[in-house]
Amino acid sequence: MRATALPYLKMNGLGNDFVVLDARAENIRLSRDQVRAISDRTNGIGCDQLIIIEPDTVAGIDAFMRIYNAEGGEVDACGNATRCVAGLLAEETGDTSVTIRTNAGILATRIAGELVTVDMGEPKFDWAQIPLSEPFADTTGIELQVGPIDAPVLHTPSVVNVGNPHAIFWVKDLDAHDLGRFGPLLENHPLFPERANITIAQVIADDYINVKVWERGAGLTLACGTAACATAVAAARKGLTGRKVTVELPGGPLEIEWRESDDHILMTGPWTLDGEGVISPQLLGEDAA
Repeated sequence: MRATALPYLKMNGLGNDFVVLDARAENIRLSRDQVRAISDRTNGIGCDQLIIIEPDTVAGIDAFMRIYNAEGGEVDACGNATRCVAGLLAEETGDTSVTIRTNAGILATRIAGELVTVDMGEPKFDWAQIPLSEPFADTTGIELQVGPIDAPVLHTPSVVNVGNPHAIFWVKDLDAHDLGRFGPLLENHPLFPERANITIAQVIADDYINVKVWERGAGLTLACGTAACATAVAAARKGLTGRKVTVELPGGPLEIEWRESDDHILMTGPWTLDGEGVISPQLLGEDAA
């Protein structure tokens, strides 16, 4: 039982906001209910994801980053949180590069003031790696639609794994679609055994894409770094854009490059420290006595 308050930082990447806990000196383990209580925007601190920074025993790795969605489940990747943690660690050390381990793998970062570039690694396109519940030979566009068969509202999404599963629906007018209505249904569609992040994307130019994102376990979000990466890669695969694009999210732009030399995705964007505070034992459902 924790008898003292738990310090936290509040951070955000383009409005995608986080409660960040530092467990490098003291082990922190939270239950699903405790993550939900902290993430609750009415009675808790409020955030899209809760992040725990842990020590890593491997040489050359600066920290391990554990990620929980607001609903309490642990997930493998979060691009915006990676930028925030990298920026925070770089300020501590004065370094311009930080290496972070996540459940999705090792992420190398470069820091230049308020901007952080993250090497997100290679995307995965095979249906079993995304994963999907049934095989598709071509994941640039799979058979999935919302609405009447002869006049679907959304259809033929591209699917890709960028540390987590993504489905991207291509639309002509972003504002013509209510993602808040369709997002929960598509996130939990039987095709996605691990659920999926759902994006609607409008290609504006060969180097510019406008998107909205329903994030798995978090809902509508101002920004999702892995969704921006997934959208950029999927657009390039379909020949809709080149390999360097600006992805405009409701919270602002991310610069994405799908590097041709090794197929790694480079994501560049800002990080922000909003403030700090303490989480009471009462919020965690623990007795302070």
